[in-house]
Amino acid sequence: MTVAADTGPATVHTVVADSFQEWSRAISASFVPLLAKAPEHAKGAPFHGTMRARVLGQISVVEITAGPHTVLRTPELIAKSTGRFFKLSIQLSGSGRLVQDEREAVLGPGDLAIYDTSRPYQLTFDDDFRTLVLMFPHVLLDLPAEAMGHVTALRIPGDEGLGELISPFLVRLADNLEALSGANGLRLVHNALDLVTTLFNGELDQLIETGRDPHLLLLGRIHDHIEANLGDPELSPGTIAAAHYVSTRHLHDLFQEIGTTVAASIRQRRLERCRRDLLDPVLADRPVTAIAARWGFTDAAHFSRIFRAAFGNSPTGYRNSHLREPSSGTKGPTSGI
Repeated sequence: MTVAADTGPATVHTVVADSFQEWSRAISASFVPLLAKAPEHAKGAPFHGTMRARVLGQISVVEITAGPHTVLRTPELIAKSTGRFFKLSIQLSGSGRLVQDEREAVLGPGDLAIYDTSRPYQLTFDDDFRTLVLMFPHVLLDLPAEAMGHVTALRIPGDEGLGELISPFLVRLADNLEALSGANGLRLVHNALDLVTTLFNGELDQLIETGRDPHLLLLGRIHDHIEANLGDPELSPGTIAAAHYVSTRHLHDLFQEIGTTVAASIRQRRLERCRRDLLDPVLADRPVTAIAARWGFTDAAHFSRIFRAAFGNSPTGYRNSHLREPSSGTKGPTSGI
């Protein structure tokens, strides 16, 4: 197995395996540990696999080319892991079969599907294949994680609807990994996540329209309201509850069911917007206080304290350290599949 280390802004972190044992070790050492299995008819046969990756901030962009095999994310592996991530898979060539949450998606070239690393899943490739995987923490997708559980392992066709518009952009990422470096590369992959958010928001809207889950409908409306008003310093549980004709107690109960609080959810999303703006080269000359105010933080000292608690550095220090390191996004582990 060979590994190409990061040597500059045009370098992609590459792992090449020339046997299934090497590939299995590479998979096991990936950012989210996985179990790899060779198909019965191919055991002992020659195998070749390649992972090419960019890691920009909290987002991994990985192109995978390999022979037939299966990967599993088991309860045992999940129990040993920390962090909750989504993975978006875009099939580039060949076919793949994804199973999660009692759903199965068969993906052909251009098709997309999303899955959650905090729950078991299985991916099977019966022949040689090429795929692109974007892995990112739950918080980076501007949709409720519990709502996303309704659309995991759901095939999104790459040749119709929103998929026809978004899939080609994501496919081009795989063809241009070398261009994804520094602050501009990070901005580009965040743009990709914005497109993914739009894609799955559309899928959730379709589920809501069919009346499958009234609970999901209310959560979706609350989520949209919070997103639309993140910059309003007056946004609070009281204003949110009033806008949706529910009691604040019922609102708090809804968020308790998904393992958070209203205030924590608002704060987390605001901090993430500020973090993204601080890394945006287009906004490099905008004062930190202006960025904070844009997302509802009117007390500069309070903002600095909670930003440091969340990201380990002051807003100014965080911005300076990242914008000065254009090639730092390629180091670190890949995400696997």
